[in-house]
Amino acid sequence: MTVSDQLPTIGWREWLSLPELGIKFVKAKIDTGARSSSLHAFDVETFDNDGVQYVRFKVNPVQRNDDWTIQCSAPVVDMRSIRSSSGQAAIRPVIKTPITLLGQRIEIELTLADRNQMGFRMLLGREAFRRRFLIDPGQSYLGGVPKKKKRKS
Repeated sequence: MTVSDQLPTIGWREWLSLPELGIKFVKAKIDTGARSSSLHAFDVETFDNDGVQYVRFKVNPVQRNDDWTIQCSAPVVDMRSIRSSSGQAAIRPVIKTPITLLGQRIEIELTLADRNQMGFRMLLGREAFRRRFLIDPGQSYLGGVPKKKKRKS
């Protein structure tokens, strides 16, 4: 039995959920060139909660739709210098949260960044899918596409 027989296949873009953040659906670009994963976030602020550093932020999970905003908070696991595709380095908060993709629940680390001008609200880097999925760059949405009404709820 080969590795390709054992691992599920995902396309270069997929819909996934971030259940602990209250995000039912977000379209993610699967990026083998990026090590870390990133989520579009704005109004990002860190705060202390009984000696634990947290981050509070807002997410518009659907591209070009600012009407649907989800407020989130999570413990900060790290503050990292992340280099963007344009070569700019910035210190970003890192959180740990599960995603659900193709029915699998996977705990991943996410950096929070302003991705408003990017084509996808979320970037899934190789650390998140390594040894869990195979990528077929010629395919999209192998996990299905949520109905438009569900995307807005």
